[in-house]
Amino acid sequence: MRSHSKQVTIYLEPQLHQALKAKSIATQRTMSDLVNEMIRRQLAEDTEDLETFEQRANETFISLEVLRQTLFFNSSLAEKSE
Repeated sequence: MRSHSKQVTIYLEPQLHQALKAKSIATQRTMSDLVNEMIRRQLAEDTEDLETFEQRANETFISLEVLRQTLFFNSSLAEKSE
């Protein structure tokens, strides 16, 4: 365990604990290392999602109904041109 690590108490469902323990044994890594990696990965994914939301914040909103009608109209035009 790293000296700069913080100790926390978490409660896992028995099946999750068993799976984590099995993965720890199979990969020869500590359960703490695995949990840290999983949390880092999830937080990075959340950051990517937030960045995408911010990038798309100024996009024009199109309702689902307008999108459906536009797609239907475009597919009708494509069929007529064939």
